[in-house]
Amino acid sequence: MRLAALLAAMLLIASCGGGPSPTPRPACPTDAPTSVSAQATLVDANLATLTVSGAVSGEFAIELFGEDAPLATASFVALARCGYFDGIKFHRVIAGFVIQAGDPQTKAHDGDFDGIGTGGPGYSFEIEPPADGLVYDRYSVSMANNSVANGSQFFVALDDLDQALRSVGVYTIFGSVVSGTDVVDAIAAVPVNEPRIGVPLTPVTIDRIVISGGETPTSSGG
Repeated sequence: MRLAALLAAMLLIASCGGGPSPTPRPACPTDAPTSVSAQATLVDANLATLTVSGAVSGEFAIELFGEDAPLATASFVALARCGYFDGIKFHRVIAGFVIQAGDPQTKAHDGDFDGIGTGGPGYSFEIEPPADGLVYDRYSVSMANNSVANGSQFFVALDDLDQALRSVGVYTIFGSVVSGTDVVDAIAAVPVNEPRIGVPLTPVTIDRIVISGGETPTSSGG
């Protein structure tokens, strides 16, 4: 009995010393969001905090516009929660225009490569026109698209681009950078292979995106 009690105590100590088990992440979505599924996804999803490393290290926070662009926001939130964006690099950095990321192919490739900027999550969904009152101003966050549908790629505007972007197409605005704008500006300033192509010479990688329900940004900087 004493031996059994001793073994039980040792097992208890070992389990306590290991700390709590990490919460498993949900599986990444394989289907496009619907108006119904988006409502459930967007619960407690008001803020996205992106942590980046490489040529630029830091974080910035995006206020999410779930009510104005439910499909785009729900897709972004679901992909962030499952870790889809972890390891993805900013593949397009055009000074005074945009920084763009979301192509999963960049996880396995550095620099320029055939097909860069064509990757997606395996599904697509309709382009939601900008809601009334939203414009493509500095630090607005929008979905990149192929003129037919959205996927997983997104961009942050680096200037007031409302007139320029509205003249060439429709891009869903689903957020705005509300903290860490200095990190966005630093990414915009990294050296690139060619100004019109904009592939960073030293990668800027998204380490993680944390979705939260808080109304007050918690990221540093900006």
